[in-house]
Amino acid sequence: MNISFKAIISILLAAVVLIGCTNTMQGVGKDMQANGQAIQKSTQS
Repeated sequence: MNISFKAIISILLAAVVLIGCTNTMQGVGKDMQANGQAIQKSTQS
């Protein structure tokens, strides 16, 4: 029973880390998109 408890805790911790990484990658994607739009605007002027 102790091994299954450790496995459940490990899975939950991995899920939390993956969710955190997903949010971080979304933020990076939004930043890159905003930078690309700024570059496009500056070249159009």
